[in-house]
Amino acid sequence: MESSPKVKRTTKPRDGKGGKNVHRSHKDTHPQHLNQHHNGKLRSQDFEEQQTEENASTSVSRSVKNEVNRRKKANSESSYSSDGLPSQQSGHQAASADDQGGKAGALEKNAAAEVQKAAVSKKLPSKRRQKKSEKDMKASLVGSEESDAPQLSGSCPEEQAKKKSKKRKSKGNSDKKTKEACGPKVDNVAAGNSQSKKAPQTPVPKESVRLNNKDRNAGSGRGSRRQLFEHYMSFENVSAGLKRGELIQGALRINPKRYKEAFTPSPDGSADIFLDGIAARNRALNGDVVVVKILPPEQWKAVNGDTNGSSSASRNLSKVPDVIAKARYDKGDEVVAKMESVSLHDKAPVMIQSVKNVNPSNSSESSSDKNVQRTGKVVYIVDQKHSRAASGFLKFLPGKNFAMFSPVDHRVPRVNVPLTDCPADFISRPGDYENILFVCRITHWSADSNFAEGRLMKSLGQAGEIEPETEGILTEYDVDFSEFSKEVLGCLPRDLPWSIPPVELSRRRDLREECIFTIDPATARDLDDALSCKQLSDGNFEVGVHIADVSYFVEEGNALDQIASRRATSVYLVQKVIPMLPRLLCEELCSLNPLTDRLTFSVIWKLSPEGKILSEWFGRSVIRSCIKLSYDHAQSMIEAPDKSFSADELPPCSPDRSIQEIQEAVINLHDIAKQLRAQRFEGGALRLDQMKLSFTLDHDSGMPQGCYVYQYRDSNKLVEEFMLLANMAVAHQIYRAYPELALLRRHPPPQSKMVDDLQEFCDQMGIDLDLASSGALHRSLNEQLGDDEYAAARKEVLTHMCSRPMQMAVYFCSGALSDEKLFRHYALNVPLYTHFTSPIRRYADVIVHRLLAASLDCGPRLGLKGEDVHRQASQCNDKKTASKRVQELSSELFFGIFVKECGPLDSEAMVMGVLDQSFDVLVLRYGVQKRIYCNSLEGLKSFHFRKVGKRPEMTLVWETDDPAKDSIQQEISIFTRLNVQLKTYGPPMKYSAVLQRPSDDTDS
Repeated sequence: MESSPKVKRTTKPRDGKGGKNVHRSHKDTHPQHLNQHHNGKLRSQDFEEQQTEENASTSVSRSVKNEVNRRKKANSESSYSSDGLPSQQSGHQAASADDQGGKAGALEKNAAAEVQKAAVSKKLPSKRRQKKSEKDMKASLVGSEESDAPQLSGSCPEEQAKKKSKKRKSKGNSDKKTKEACGPKVDNVAAGNSQSKKAPQTPVPKESVRLNNKDRNAGSGRGSRRQLFEHYMSFENVSAGLKRGELIQGALRINPKRYKEAFTPSPDGSADIFLDGIAARNRALNGDVVVVKILPPEQWKAVNGDTNGSSSASRNLSKVPDVIAKARYDKGDEVVAKMESVSLHDKAPVMIQSVKNVNPSNSSESSSDKNVQRTGKVVYIVDQKHSRAASGFLKFLPGKNFAMFSPVDHRVPRVNVPLTDCPADFISRPGDYENILFVCRITHWSADSNFAEGRLMKSLGQAGEIEPETEGILTEYDVDFSEFSKEVLGCLPRDLPWSIPPVELSRRRDLREECIFTIDPATARDLDDALSCKQLSDGNFEVGVHIADVSYFVEEGNALDQIASRRATSVYLVQKVIPMLPRLLCEELCSLNPLTDRLTFSVIWKLSPEGKILSEWFGRSVIRSCIKLSYDHAQSMIEAPDKSFSADELPPCSPDRSIQEIQEAVINLHDIAKQLRAQRFEGGALRLDQMKLSFTLDHDSGMPQGCYVYQYRDSNKLVEEFMLLANMAVAHQIYRAYPELALLRRHPPPQSKMVDDLQEFCDQMGIDLDLASSGALHRSLNEQLGDDEYAAARKEVLTHMCSRPMQMAVYFCSGALSDEKLFRHYALNVPLYTHFTSPIRRYADVIVHRLLAASLDCGPRLGLKGEDVHRQASQCNDKKTASKRVQELSSELFFGIFVKECGPLDSEAMVMGVLDQSFDVLVLRYGVQKRIYCNSLEGLKSFHFRKVGKRPEMTLVWETDDPAKDSIQQEISIFTRLNVQLKTYGPPMKYSAVLQRPSDDTDS
């Protein structure tokens, strides 16, 4: 892949005006380092979860696209309408950036700490209202459910008439002030789950009762408004329903482009349960753990994945496709794919009709094209996983004592916020704030209102600037980026420079005389793993993996441990890192810097040249790394094994070690790694590669200067193999010692129904894909796509399809599951796996270190209980998911800015999926995905969609420059190569992929 062009512009200041609330310590993180953490600390360590795990659920975290790219113009079509609220177009000119900074301070002064409080119950009406039918509830909401996605041509007149009728019914209700108590905020059920091993649906905790009852008892009395949402079920009824299997508990996923569509997973692995409309979600937000009641079969939906027939292109639609951030590469876990949901059915504009209106015998469409999907409704919120915070814009409402907050993420409702929270001159100069990002937190959402109520937290600054946008992302996903407190910093060593106490040295295996080195990106600063390799007299090798001993510095239960357990992970953005631990530990005392004595936890094997394990040792140790190699250095050694490297070609090296000795160790490790890798894939492991976008940043401004697709090479694979080996070895060790307490990581097999659908789709596409097992899938992906220059692109497209059925890998406590078969890791195809190799940036690894030390009797007495491990596993899962999404949004942010600064950008693209009025493409030069809407194509006369079995195809009919010539026809199907141009439009950071029209002498 070729590199992108350099930015030709004057540099801008890194921090935009109005973004003053960003903590300085997080700005001072060397943005000039080229993708420091994406190529490095996100380099090979989370392979199986950075890609397979998070590609897992179809929409969880990754199907969420472009929340940060929707801007103010799009907010006029928010998911929650302000019908009945007068719109205001201010005539004021925007204030200067300096003015905005001053107003931000005024806002923060007005914003109170109440945003952290639970809402206070209001006086309840005295008369209970009659329960509305679900049909009435949906009708009352339709007026506010205006999609932010483009409304494509071809919608039937009957549907449009219904929508107009429903809007008339609901008009006037949304203008009234909320009078009911807030929806429930319920404690996490994680601790409760640890008590029962076998129950598929765990009863919700009693701690949830009070807040759910607040909602259930609210809303009666004279003068109360029409109920829009059902009240939540009682704790007793929910618990009983879960035990009987009548109710289902799961995480809620809301389609980011079609916010009226939501899903929860089915416990039996069949098709997801569909929640149709906002009423069915009952005020739950994306990611919340909810209890769902399945509706009667007559209310189930027949889902037709595509609308057959042809349509004429129109010109009045916005271009909505979104960039998808690429995979991160991280030491130690198999890259199996951080993928996006792709193009089988649910990405198409879905025509949904009631089952009772479908006559299977008379249907003109085959049964394979139409599926019945169970529907449900939320009856209880078990855990509010969503932070209830969002970034967005303020709208002034004349005559009201509140303003309207419109979130950037349209899955979040609009929020009424008190005018007292707004800047002092907001009422007199609302136009000055049209492009200012704010953060709002929802405090409650009544059952009789389309709108939530909340408080403004702070002003971020101008939309479209890096720092305000980044802070908004971090706040929305509840990432703690505050400075570490004095109490936390007080837990760190005070006598600096610090040295290893002699007593501690005497307790450890001394490896300081061994040839040990690190392999990391050239700019990496948190070095948590090192390698060693020496050949023995019998021809075998002693290979060691040495990991920073973070648990030595983080004492269980102190303030430092508590903040690390809450953060659970470091968060790697394009321009900086939000560390889990203070930088004194991350970058100095724990980091395995060269020529410095460091405390480590080591796994040392005796291996045959073929990679067979002959013996194994675990223990605490002390090392002194002799050199800090970059991936480039190691790659050069691998590619030129006979070359004699000079001292000038490598970083500073210990005088006790020769460059030749280090090079020999690298080459031996590479040879063994190749053997280990081959054995893993022969044994049934799966690897789903995906392109990863990296950036180069301007040294002064921090703005993106260029971007490129990162190349994953043999030096990366070398490190990956030995990190995987160490993680698996430690998993077996801690499980043997603590079968009820081990913190492990499992990856469930893909969802069977989706696998069957994908297999049928591939068969009809003529793609010979074997989905019987992880190993079979890996082999078929690598054997049938050819060896031409576009083979990698075809594999990328097919890989995205294969990602849809995959589930998320998760941490768990071994005592919480009774069946060891559930412990397996599908992608790696191993019975036990854990995380041991990155304790500087993952709290799960710290717990694993403590378990390992206790199992070897070389650490403090273990204070962990099963409930503690189970609760922390849940926290680590939540924070890992949020961290991945934040990383994706950071990449999207920078790429959007890059397109703005450098665009338009031309590239070849390959079709990934074809829908009835649009198609998805993979932009090959940059590895990003975009959706192209036919109705937005300039010069397109018409387009015709058809399906042959399940094979979707489309014909585009283009106008010609010469009216005397016939129209140009262009055929579109999966794997079709196209030419596209990426260009910005409209709101900040919005960009689209524009299909280039074929030349007049080409008949595609």
